[in-house]
Amino acid sequence: MKPAVALVSTALNATSLVAPRLAGRGAVELFLRPGRRARLRDSEREVHERAVTEEVTVGGRRVVVYRWGDGGRPVLLVHGWQSRASRLAAFVPPLRALGHSVVAFDAPGHGASGGRTTTILEYREVIRTLQQRHGTFDAVIAHSLGVPGAVLALRDGVRAGRLVAVAGVAEFGYLPAAFCAGLGLNARVERELRSRIGRELAVTSEGGWQRLDAVHDPAAVPMPVLVVHDEGDAVVPVGQAHRFKAVYGERLELIVTRGLGHGRILGTPAVIDNVIGFLSEPAPVPAATPQ
Repeated sequence: MKPAVALVSTALNATSLVAPRLAGRGAVELFLRPGRRARLRDSEREVHERAVTEEVTVGGRRVVVYRWGDGGRPVLLVHGWQSRASRLAAFVPPLRALGHSVVAFDAPGHGASGGRTTTILEYREVIRTLQQRHGTFDAVIAHSLGVPGAVLALRDGVRAGRLVAVAGVAEFGYLPAAFCAGLGLNARVERELRSRIGRELAVTSEGGWQRLDAVHDPAAVPMPVLVVHDEGDAVVPVGQAHRFKAVYGERLELIVTRGLGHGRILGTPAVIDNVIGFLSEPAPVPAATPQ
């Protein structure tokens, strides 16, 4: 454990013994803050700089939006935590070759957007705003925390033809548990953290927490789904992918990779080829309605 992380862990654990609410407040401030912004990589720069850059305002936050193409047949790219839109740049050229326009954004507190914190609800609101501007998405491709954000938006009225979830979080409740485990925080801090997250996201019961899961109410996300996950992902365990498969069943295609981890999976040619192949498949024929 890094010295700074160990110091935070020790301070919060000690505070929880005498002032658990104060410890919970400190933990939630860390939980909602992405921290240092990811930098634009040289490998992403050429594609990133070809984008038309726009801005929208969501919840008083300035959100930077990127667009490649004229707006026809839009595909939305959704990045994950401590990331940025450019991390999905490798998908842009093959999507453009298929005739898609591509839309992406830096979430609040990420990339070039404003703010220092963000939540899954803000992801949803940004996606809703982009739907209003661009219309129905041919597909949504999301990574990591972007997956439950995208699914929440789809359940709440955003329209798309297909969904691709790469290294995605299936169960939102996994996040505070992983956060506390990573910092070595004790059970008292975790209880207070969950309580404060619940108030922040307006979910105050266990049922409310489940509504934030990407595997909640799959019937409300009726499109074909592709899940790609690495078996050695140290950030989001592959068990989350299997949870997707167990809930979505036959209309979900699962690809498990090896040796790509949580981030490198986004730029791997074989993964991109599989995603493009999935998006190129003929649209499924709706089942006949019984008379």
